[in-house]
Amino acid sequence: MEKVMFFCVFLIIQISFSEQDMILFSLQLNDNNITLNCRWSSTNNMYEIAWYHQNPDSGQLTVLMFVKIFGRSLFSDFENSRMTLDANMMTQTASLVIHGLKESDSGLYFCGIKSSPVLSMHFGNPIRLQLNVSDTQTDSEDKKDKTHSDVEITDGRRYGAVRHSGGWVDWGIEALPHGGDRCSPTTHRVKLPTAKIVESYPTEVSIKETCESERLEVFGQGEALLQGPVLEDLEDRLHFFVEECDYLQGFQVLCDLADGFSGLGSKVTELLRDSYGGRGILTWGVAPVNHPDTSSIKDLYHMMNCALGTLQMANNSSFFCPLTLRGGLMRRPPPPTTFPLLNYDPVLWYHSSSVLALALDCMTTSFRLRQNSAPMWQLSDALTVSGRKVVSAYGSVPFPMMHGSCLPDALDAFADVLPWKPISACPEIGDGRCFGQSVTLRGLDGQSLVSPLLPGTEPPSSLHLEHSGEDVLASYVRLHYPSSPLAVQLLSGGSKLTPPFPQIFSPALSPQGFLQNQTADHYTSSQPVVGLPVLTSLQSSPATGLQLSELQKACAALDLRRVAPSFLTHGPEPGDITESMEQLRNLAHCYRQDRCRSSSEEDDDDD
Repeated sequence: MEKVMFFCVFLIIQISFSEQDMILFSLQLNDNNITLNCRWSSTNNMYEIAWYHQNPDSGQLTVLMFVKIFGRSLFSDFENSRMTLDANMMTQTASLVIHGLKESDSGLYFCGIKSSPVLSMHFGNPIRLQLNVSDTQTDSEDKKDKTHSDVEITDGRRYGAVRHSGGWVDWGIEALPHGGDRCSPTTHRVKLPTAKIVESYPTEVSIKETCESERLEVFGQGEALLQGPVLEDLEDRLHFFVEECDYLQGFQVLCDLADGFSGLGSKVTELLRDSYGGRGILTWGVAPVNHPDTSSIKDLYHMMNCALGTLQMANNSSFFCPLTLRGGLMRRPPPPTTFPLLNYDPVLWYHSSSVLALALDCMTTSFRLRQNSAPMWQLSDALTVSGRKVVSAYGSVPFPMMHGSCLPDALDAFADVLPWKPISACPEIGDGRCFGQSVTLRGLDGQSLVSPLLPGTEPPSSLHLEHSGEDVLASYVRLHYPSSPLAVQLLSGGSKLTPPFPQIFSPALSPQGFLQNQTADHYTSSQPVVGLPVLTSLQSSPATGLQLSELQKACAALDLRRVAPSFLTHGPEPGDITESMEQLRNLAHCYRQDRCRSSSEEDDDDD
């Protein structure tokens, strides 16, 4: 008898088997692939599958793959570039596929099944894999076909992303429990039948997908995608994650705004609204600065997608916020946003998405804190009064502050110019009007938040008279927006930058992200920037209404049946687009007064 011991934290499992129980594979080592099959039989819709490997020399036991099954959905906490799992829910099989066999892959392989609520895991017959090193290939082609196989996908399920032409486009959903540190999530990978899912804590699901025949270029294609198996799998995952959450405060949806994924995001937010209407739904529409291989027709597509996606996702969400470094959402926008201390290339999506990620991390901190967090609904309710459900974002990335100085001095250095730049393609008007604003500053750990002036010293400005960092920041913002409702939050911890985050920072910054007390000739970039102070502002202001009005007028002026009939191929119908443009016009009017009026009442106000 041969015995193998499995050691867990609170449990020791002993498996006994005899040589005749084993399945033996004896192969020549020639860098091929092999598939090891495992079957189960269970009527339960929630169970676990694990693959184990024991090295024949050291006896070391390794967990190769561990997955959880919930209905038709499969979730995994493991990722291995050489090993994947092919699961067929209909035939109840879970095959371990090893790519590029190595000598170290020899040994015993076990497949274990545990069906909830049973605590014990049951194992089938072990598989002994014996790899023989040979300089020449002695196996015939017939034998090779019997003993080696590439990955076979019997139900369309596969780890990794589905291959498509045209690259990648992302959208995602994040289910947020109340409380919990969201700043450093642990990443896991799971899968959908036609997509790649990335699950993080807090529960995050993102999908990368395009169509095999063509990319999702128009709004109607995205709307049509969320049906059948894709819709059922998404509902299964949402149900699973919501059940796992002790207290669900809401969802965040990240969606590409400029292509067909705006239609998919509209359907996803509609699903969330109908199923979880009492929870917060914060939707962020992301758009790149440029698109490769663009054309005049594709630019028109992008503008229409932005308009329809903005309207529909705003209707279905607690609020909607575009995120982009483009100068505008029109076909010919102004130059992209620049930051004085960033040497980034806006054409590179890798760079622009990194900048937006820093801003998004800062803007959402208020409801992601483990302690003293504000609920998600409180942020959305403060910014969406009177139906103004589209908000604009602004950021200072990084916030320029001299190492060893104080916050009042750093803000005084801007004089009459606000420190942030638009990251929603919506420049500020500068007239001091704002319906609501949420300002967050993080990353000033170790810096003085108030003035260190001695008693009796004349303060350089009124900011030096404040007694807390929150009061300093609030007083500065009120100098520019005297009467707007304001929420201010300061956090000492900054955004942590680890590889592969690009080092796109000015050499004037220290590793902590502060300006160095040196002349330009002495700046050095030998040490990477590992932390960064960031200042962000979320606003509901008349500037947002002007942006929406400009977008609506440009789209409403188009005769799509004449200039871009292909946009209508997958829907929506021309009449539906006309109705959407009217709704977008009404939404823009909400930013011109306290209460929304119908478009007929505003006809005389338009130029």
